[in-house]
Amino acid sequence: MPYITEEDAQAVYKVVLEKRLSQGVYVERFEKEFSRYVGAKEGVAVTNGTAALHLVLAALEIGPGDEVIVPSFSFISTANVVLYQGAKPVFADIDPLTLNIDPNSVREKLSEKTRAIIAVHYAGHPAEMDELKEISEENGLFLIEDAAEAHGSIYKGKIVGSLGHAACFSFYPNKNMTTGEGGMITTNDEELAEKIRMLRSHGQHEQFRYKYIGFNYRMTDIQAALGLVQLKRLEWVLARKIEKARYYTRRIEELEFVRPPYEAPYVRHTYMFYTVQFKSRELRDKAIELYEREGIETRCAFDPPIHLQPVYIRLFGYSRGYLPNTEKASDTVLSLPLFVEITGKEQDKVLEVLEKLAN
Repeated sequence: MPYITEEDAQAVYKVVLEKRLSQGVYVERFEKEFSRYVGAKEGVAVTNGTAALHLVLAALEIGPGDEVIVPSFSFISTANVVLYQGAKPVFADIDPLTLNIDPNSVREKLSEKTRAIIAVHYAGHPAEMDELKEISEENGLFLIEDAAEAHGSIYKGKIVGSLGHAACFSFYPNKNMTTGEGGMITTNDEELAEKIRMLRSHGQHEQFRYKYIGFNYRMTDIQAALGLVQLKRLEWVLARKIEKARYYTRRIEELEFVRPPYEAPYVRHTYMFYTVQFKSRELRDKAIELYEREGIETRCAFDPPIHLQPVYIRLFGYSRGYLPNTEKASDTVLSLPLFVEITGKEQDKVLEVLEKLAN
């Protein structure tokens, strides 16, 4: 559930009255403030997180004959953007604790065709960026952060968004900050940022002159005005969500059949999802049934994983057993309700369902 206030509404109202309806000064300001927040030199605002990933691959000129290593335990766009470019997504397995891409599996998937690695920070827990950076440097690969779920997450003292060659964020309403639809690319590479800016606007480098075949992936000032207010409030939002997540964790740690989300000692997990893991699929599915009876919405993020989605089975012939850790996680995860305005009473109701399952 997005956290929207009167201040958000007034910001949008103001920019509409100013007749700033397309990309303009508010987008520029949002780019600067967001990139400053994550500690990157450059920010490029775009229409959504999928467009952000696509633009990075396009700017890097990844295309037919190339391979990009990605996790299968992610939203489908992480892999789809590779196909948009005519390249091949190569799926690596995940770490069973963090549910992030496993550097050891990445090493196993390397080939002469590998051009890039996309590391998803699942649910707001940062991936093992030091190891992934080492792999990318050893092999001359681009390292891209899919930070769609990780606004404000911290890895070894640094906010995600400047840990690879580029990072891609989503501002969809289920994220910890939103612009309705919208996305952002952050990078320390000024040339890459400039090329991405051209590509998001049809490849235009000056009015009616086009250097590349590009796209229409621009953010509007309406969205940016909302984003500026949301960014200002982000640390407060994260503090509330982390507090509520820890309340869940203290209670769930007492149960033997379900495990709370793991949090490494050197990260700040920002809990875009609060994802627990059951000992079996049967228990997970029983929990879903009990929650449905109580009128409580839960989600399996992500079941099935990308490589077992019908379209990927049809295109590439994947079957179960290809990624054991990913498939086990997909069978047993469940994301519980967690949002800024959830009350202690509502959290207790969520926990009571789990306790019923224990009996």
